[in-house]
This record gives sequence, structure tokens and C-alpha cells, in this order.
Amino acid sequence: MQGGLGIGSDRVDILGDPMTQPASTPTPTAAGLAEARASLLEQIARLETGGGAKGVERQHRHGRLTARERLDRLFDPGSRRFECGLFAAYGMYRDQGGAPAAGVVTTLGSIEGRPTMVVANDATVKAGAFFPMTCKKIIRAQMIAERARIPLVYLVDSAGVFLPLQEDVFPDTDDFGRIFRNNAVISAQGIPQIAAIMGNCVAGGGYLPVLCDTLVMTEGSGLYLAGPALVKAAIGQEVSSEELGGALMHAEISGTIDFREPDDPAAIERVRRLMSAAESARREPAAATAASEPSRPPHDLLEVFRSGPGTQYDVRDLLACIVDGGSFAEYRGEYGRSIVCGYARIGGFSCGVVANQRRLTERAMPGGKAGPAKSTNMPGVIYDDSADKSARFILDCNQKRIPLLFLHDTTGFMVGRDSEQGGIIRAGAKMVNAMSNCVVPKIVLMTGSSYGAGNYAMCGRAFDPFLTLAWPGARCAVMGAAQAAGTLLQIDLAARERRGETIDEKERATLLAAITASYSEQQDVLYGAARGWVDRMIDPLETREELVFAMRLAAGSPMDGPLRTGVLQT
Repeated sequence: MQGGLGIGSDRVDILGDPMTQPASTPTPTAAGLAEARASLLEQIARLETGGGAKGVERQHRHGRLTARERLDRLFDPGSRRFECGLFAAYGMYRDQGGAPAAGVVTTLGSIEGRPTMVVANDATVKAGAFFPMTCKKIIRAQMIAERARIPLVYLVDSAGVFLPLQEDVFPDTDDFGRIFRNNAVISAQGIPQIAAIMGNCVAGGGYLPVLCDTLVMTEGSGLYLAGPALVKAAIGQEVSSEELGGALMHAEISGTIDFREPDDPAAIERVRRLMSAAESARREPAAATAASEPSRPPHDLLEVFRSGPGTQYDVRDLLACIVDGGSFAEYRGEYGRSIVCGYARIGGFSCGVVANQRRLTERAMPGGKAGPAKSTNMPGVIYDDSADKSARFILDCNQKRIPLLFLHDTTGFMVGRDSEQGGIIRAGAKMVNAMSNCVVPKIVLMTGSSYGAGNYAMCGRAFDPFLTLAWPGARCAVMGAAQAAGTLLQIDLAARERRGETIDEKERATLLAAITASYSEQQDVLYGAARGWVDRMIDPLETREELVFAMRLAAGSPMDGPLRTGVLQT
């Protein structure tokens, strides 16, 4: 039986008849991507409403702007934004009424011409309370800013920890306290952090703004470790909210805040002025080369891409819709053809591309007197020669100090006697080693499948990607749904037989359908995005613009560390 980190669900169909739907023939998958795109845009619009009309009305009643209204005023007019984690907590916390976008907005954008990560609590969602995914989302935002060495701005408006789930929010390395640790470490690195308290800031959450370099606070906001009710219960003292932790008190008595502002617009203007004066914050880098339009229009992505069983496409056609026209130079194009590697420019920014090839390719094998033999590579499968080539290419991109772009559409590494004897594990380990030790930023785009060890080798979430983007309809799991469901069913049936139960064909089919449905939900990329495995779900037709933004951010990231790989399998 095939191992759990090998080929994914497409194997059976590919082995059956891979040419039944050639890439040049229109198939329903093109319409499928268009439909997935339309569905994604609807979901994005719904999530951007946060807690809904009632939550918005409550904010306005208190004289406060919503998180997104604050961002509209904070970022430079007309500048592009790059929101991370919009789908965090998607479909989670149903028993608690849900937490759209995990109750916090984390967005990359430009403030006074300086790229900045902004973390804004969304008080329309459970008063901005921290759920487990809220912590993970903020920590991820801090990690991105730290790697890019760009400022962080926190717009604080939160009721603190969501107490019913406190055991999953409070103690661990990816929980609430880690945010404060990161505040201190990022400040020590000289990366500017500015906080603006624009509502509630209570209990342990009060440490976040105070650990920042500069602290702004609006009238009517509250900053205290314990609110008036808790103070009375704990020590019997009666005190007003303003006297306990109001802006005036912190400005003239405790000396905790740096600037007191009358309202949200004034506080936002103060933050913009502070950013303007932050000379340590870098400005947006310009591309070294003038950008050129792709050789194919972006809309052709919908026609090129194929994702159904037995379908194929040439990933080079996909790249032609994304990279600058005439810039792609394929690396070792005749060797290791199941992965396409090459140098390219996107928006004028240089990068290296490592992309899974989703069509049948031919491989030349060493031969005797008759000369080299030929074999066929299956679409989306990583072979040993491709892994060897990719490892060498990744190291070369590090030597050239150019970011790497990984395009995922893989069912995993090849399995079987010939592959094992050819050293697939050794070659895969070499690729993983080279990728893991990169000193250049790694940007990931999941377009189709991302299964098992194929996900790992292509810089999955566990391998510190700088940014991870995904198309709607992408899939990420240890293996494909059909294969996993069959394996899980056999395990379940064996357990039932040991208990003396008998299962007829109808019940067997019912069990298989239930297992398949459950696993299919888990392999959907939105399941992963909900849990923070994907930074940003993107419109396929905006792929080039999204990658230009990512490349611009990556271009300003430090790449001066020494490249070390340790022991490489050769």
C-alpha cells in the first residue's frame, strides 16, 4: 500500500487514461475555476462585513469607526492593500456564534510611502475578543513584518480573551502571550511599532500597546488590567472607568501614553504623522528593471488551468500569463521535466520559479548499446531527477539573492520499486534541505493540489514561507480524498470485523460516502486558510498583481545571511 506522504488522489485516474482530456480541449474545469472565483469574491465580500450591521451601528453609536473604516483613513489613498488571514476561523467556533476573520484585520499597505503591517481589532465581532485563531493570526502578521523588516501599527479595540475558550488562548507558544513576547523582540530589532488605543484595552491585552515604541490613545477609551466591576469585586474599591484607565489619567498621571487624541480620525492622523517621521522605516523599493506585460493576457489563466482527474496543462502556459513577457529563462529544460524551474521577472522584480508540471513529460534514462531509454512522467508527480534539479536551482537562486516562487500543483513524490531504487527519498531530502535553508524569501502560490511530501518539498507551511497565496478550489492534505477515504474505510471495516460486526454493501457505501465527505472538506484550501495555513486567498485573475506586491515586499527583505545547508544527500 502506498505511503501516506506519497502520491495524492489523481494517481488512479492518471494511470487509467491520461490523454482522454488533452489540455488543448476545453473542459468543464475552466468553467469550474470561473465559478470558484465568483464564489470566492462573494465570500470575501461577506467576510469583510465583520460582525454585521448591528456591530457597525454599535461602533458608530460609541463614536468610533469600524476597523475597516480606520484602515481606509490610515493607508495612503489609492495604494494597494494585501490583507492576510481574511479566512481565519472560517467555519470555526460555530458553538460560539462564529468569529468572522477571527475578529481582527491584518493588512499590508503603504502609510506615508512606507510598507507597513497593520493589525486592527474588529470590535463588531464579539467586541474584538481574542479567539485562539485571533492570536495565531496576529502572531503570523508579526512574523511577516519581522521578516520584511517593516513597521507594525496596532489599532487596539478589544475586550480581551474570549473566556469560554481561554485554555486555547492563554498559555502556549502560539497563543496570547507570544504576541507580547514578539512586541518586545521586534522592538529590540529596531523595527518601529506604533499602537493606537481606540476603544477597550483590558487585562493582559493592555501589555500589547505598552510594549510598542509609541502609544496613542483616544478620549473615551480604557486601558487597565481590571475594569471597574472587577476592581470592586477584588478589592472593594469603587472607581470610574475614566479615573481607572482613561486617556487623560494615562496622559497626566500614570505617564503611560505618548499622545492623547480626541477621536479616531485625530488618532489616525497622529499615526500617519508618526510614520512620516520614522526614518528607520524603509520606503517601497523600486524594481531594478522596467516591468513588461505578460506574453499572454491574465484572463487566459481560466482557459489554461485544468484541475479535474485525467486533465492536463502545461505550467509554462500558466507562467506566461503571470511573468513579464520575454523574461522567463527555463533552467535545465530537458532534464527533470516533472518540475519546471526558471529565472523570471514579475513586475520588473527578479525571482526564481519552481513549478509542478501538470502534463505528461518524457524522461531519457541511461541505456546500453541501444542508447538511452525513454520513460513517461505522470502529471503533477515529483520524480528523483526533478527533485535533484530543483535543489540545485534553489541553491543557485540563493547564490544570486533572488526570491523564490513555488507554484503548487502536485500529487506528491513518485512511489514504487523503480523510484525507490532510483533514490527518490535521497533526492527529495536534498530538495527539502536546500529549500529549508534558504536565505531568500520564499513565496508560495497553491493553484491546484498540494499533497503529502510534495507540499513539504514545495515549501509548505511548515517550511517558513514568506507569504502563502492560494486560488479557490486548491487542495491541501496528506493525500487525496478518494485515496484517503478508501484507506480509512478499510481500517474502519477491519475494526468492525474484529468486533464481530458484518457490513453489507449498502452500509459500506454509506460509510465510504461519509468518510469521503469529511475528508473532502478537510482537503479544501479554505479549511487550511481557516487554520492559518494560507495567508491570502486570491482572485486567479489578480494573480500577477498579487505577486507583484509580494515581490516588492520581498525585495526589501534582508537576504544577507550566509547560506548553509549542512549535510546534503548526494
